[in-house]
Amino acid sequence: MDWDHPQPFTVALQPQPADIDGLNHTNNAVYVQWCEKVAWAHSESLGLALADYQRLDRAMAIRRGEYDYLLPSLLGEQLLLGTWLTASDGKLAMERRFELKRAADGITLMRGRWALICIEMSSGRPKRMPAEFVEVYERALVTRR
Repeated sequence: MDWDHPQPFTVALQPQPADIDGLNHTNNAVYVQWCEKVAWAHSESLGLALADYQRLDRAMAIRRGEYDYLLPSLLGEQLLLGTWLTASDGKLAMERRFELKRAADGITLMRGRWALICIEMSSGRPKRMPAEFVEVYERALVTRR
């Protein structure tokens, strides 16, 4: 499959009846939930899970989310959602990108982007990324083709 960035972390998805809206396609809010699901799975695969966030009292919180819904997905279609970390300032901010593809033909259905900021979980205030975040997340950064 031809992805926007090399070597995506992917999850396989399939719209279920509860995901389908009155227009007979997957509701846009479901795509947002899927992005959260793949982001957590990617972070965990890199070695940073929610328990680590809690231990460090730090989290990468979504400051801004953007989604381009290009084509609908339908009940039962086989889909692949890819994600990448694409930018980091090594202090407060990171960027995560998403691309949703139909497995049958590789057509892109949705692209997304999150601007993330490191916060102290106990206060909700922006705080510098701990060394553990910088080490793990910066190692996973990819560049656009």
